[in-house]
Amino acid sequence: MIRVAVSGAGGKLATPIADAVLASGDLQLSALYNPNRAGSTMQGLTVVGSATEVDADVIVETAHPDVVFANLEQWRAHDRPSVVGTSGFTPARLEMLRDLWGDEGPPVLVVPNFSIGAVLMMRFAAEAASHFEAVEVIERHHSTKPDAPSGTALATAMGIAAGGGSSAEGSAELVDGARGAEVEGVRVHALRLPGLISQQEVVLSNEGEVLSIEHLSTSYQSFASGALIAIRRIGDLSPGVHLGLDAVL
Repeated sequence: MIRVAVSGAGGKLATPIADAVLASGDLQLSALYNPNRAGSTMQGLTVVGSATEVDADVIVETAHPDVVFANLEQWRAHDRPSVVGTSGFTPARLEMLRDLWGDEGPPVLVVPNFSIGAVLMMRFAAEAASHFEAVEVIERHHSTKPDAPSGTALATAMGIAAGGGSSAEGSAELVDGARGAEVEGVRVHALRLPGLISQQEVVLSNEGEVLSIEHLSTSYQSFASGALIAIRRIGDLSPGVHLGLDAVL
């Protein structure tokens, strides 16, 4: 049985993942980590605030982007295979993680989105990109999301760029930011509205046609099944940093 620790205990992503681990037949929730909630009880466990108190075979890291690197440094020091669901891993932050983690020791898997549907959306967009003249990404999340654009949008844009896609340029911005952010040649637009969870649309076009690929999560439960796959299969990965749920599907 795989012993699993969830970091960022009590968060919107951590809670359904911890619940899914508890409901599984082959995984054991062995620890919950969150220094800000240490001593509280969740899912039948006392939340711990020190990495030395975490005894697990796999760490699922969901903490805030501001503290995720400090946490990952601890898991690397303790040689813990880690699945990272924290958002905001730009190309630059991925390079920082590679420098921190190194090419030896346990694997670390950065998953921009645990939803199977979102993974397929990203894959379809990357495959379609080279067949269209222009592509843009519009992502919509709840207004309290700590970062923009989302990790899913960043990964989608990077995949599109790798597949040969890019956005049309030429319009002068009368107001800075009107054309959105630029990620490796792909325009990304981030909407933040109360009541949303996670929604993303990739719009591709040629003269005379438009293809829209959209994914919508209506519940945080949509992320749990992918997280369990990552937990079960991270041990099959080679040492070093891996990106995307595709790596274990």
